[in-house]
Amino acid sequence: MTSLTVAHLCVLVASLLPILCAGIAKWGTFGRSRRDGGYDNDNPRSWLAAQTAWRARANAAQANSFEALPLFIGAVLIAHQVGVSQATLDGLAVVFVLLRLAYIACYVGGWSTLRSLVWVAGLGVCIAILLSGWR
Repeated sequence: MTSLTVAHLCVLVASLLPILCAGIAKWGTFGRSRRDGGYDNDNPRSWLAAQTAWRARANAAQANSFEALPLFIGAVLIAHQVGVSQATLDGLAVVFVLLRLAYIACYVGGWSTLRSLVWVAGLGVCIAILLSGWR
C-alpha cells in the first residue's frame, strides 16, 4: 500500500481551487435579496453568468481551474507510476498549486498579462512533471 504523498495532497488542493474561485465570485452576496444582487441559489449558473468585473473574472478562474485539473492529475499519476523521485514530484506539485493560486489572484485582480505568464508557467510545470519520468 502506498502512503499519501505531498503530490497527492496537491491534487486535493488543486481540486478544491474551483470551489475557492466560486466562493470569491459569490463573496458578499449572501444574505442580500436577489433583487439587490444577492446570490441566487435557485439558479446559480445564470447568476454567475450575469456577473461583471471581478466576480465574472473569479467565475472564469473557476472554469479554468477545472480545465487545468486533468493534465495535472494525469501528470502526477503517471509520475508516480513510472517512479519519479518523490522529492522532485512533490516539489513540482507544490509549485503547480502555488502558480494556480497566483493565477487566480491575477485573474480576479484583472492583471491579464501576468495571468497569462503564470498560466504558461503552470502548464510548463505539468509538462515537467510528465517529462521527469523520462529516462
